[in-house]
Amino acid sequence: MGTIMSRDKKYLIGNVKLWLLLVLLLQVFLLGGLLVAALHADGFKIVFIFGLIAEAFILYAGYLLVYRKYRQIDRIIKLYTEGYLVDNLLEQNINVSPNVNKALRMLGEGLNRTEILNISKKQAQYLALQNQINPHFLYNTLESIRSEALCSGMDGVASMTEALATFFRYTISNVDKLVTLEDELSNIENYYIIQQYRFGDKLSLSIEYDEEVDDLSALNLFLPKLVLQPIVENSIYHGIEPKIGKGNLKIRVDRTYDRLIIRISDDGMGMPDELLEELNNKLLTNSMEDVMEPKREKRGGIAIINVNNRIKLLFGEEYGVYIYSTKDVGTDVEITLPVITEQG
Repeated sequence: MGTIMSRDKKYLIGNVKLWLLLVLLLQVFLLGGLLVAALHADGFKIVFIFGLIAEAFILYAGYLLVYRKYRQIDRIIKLYTEGYLVDNLLEQNINVSPNVNKALRMLGEGLNRTEILNISKKQAQYLALQNQINPHFLYNTLESIRSEALCSGMDGVASMTEALATFFRYTISNVDKLVTLEDELSNIENYYIIQQYRFGDKLSLSIEYDEEVDDLSALNLFLPKLVLQPIVENSIYHGIEPKIGKGNLKIRVDRTYDRLIIRISDDGMGMPDELLEELNNKLLTNSMEDVMEPKREKRGGIAIINVNNRIKLLFGEEYGVYIYSTKDVGTDVEITLPVITEQG
């Protein structure tokens, strides 16, 4: 491969493979041969036919090596402007040069990272609410129901509406900011109160701390908002609800020097090895396939992938979610976060 330079200045004028120059020279010689043959009628026909064949071959080679490459690059640019992620483009099996692939990846790393994070934040709200709700109208309505229930002596209904109002207020507001572990666990307790009205004694919840963990110091650590609730919801609806008999949820908090580890466990239905492997493979990367095209039957997986994507994008690949599960025994979802003592 040769590079044409302008004097001693490092201006890249062109980048040409040497064998392409040889092909062009061959084409010049063939055209010259045709002109010479035209002057000698006896050998003209043979040389003319040979020249046409060679010329056709050279034109076809030029199409393969130049025009088709251009069309492939043009196709990539068109797909990218239509909204395809860079990772999706590189999976299209378009045979372009390594430099084009590298440029696409470098461009996509920054763009895709921001796009994934924004989508994940929006989905965190969507998965918790499912509908666009006017917060003030909702709060006022629930407060009216609570007041009527208290006046009628319906303490249970009053407690439920209070828990529901608190849950919605927490879910809708300021999803971007970090919150304390105490805030996240309080939201889980409100969510549990709401679920108790549906499941009754079938559902139990316990929160435990490692013996070496100071409860108060752990509760003051910061983490992304709406990390725990989607996973607890997933455990209830996909693990405990299909189970015959009582189901138990347990949240355990552990802390090392630089990591906060939260494990959400249920003794529900568990999952088969194939599904577990598929889900954990998606969690190893910032998978966007299910997040971009959510299907109702995959919502449990979307919730976990959403939480995992947000953690990895905020803190790095060494943090995130991992799942342990045994069919008909239960599931443990382990969340690994950095220790953050200030909101920053």
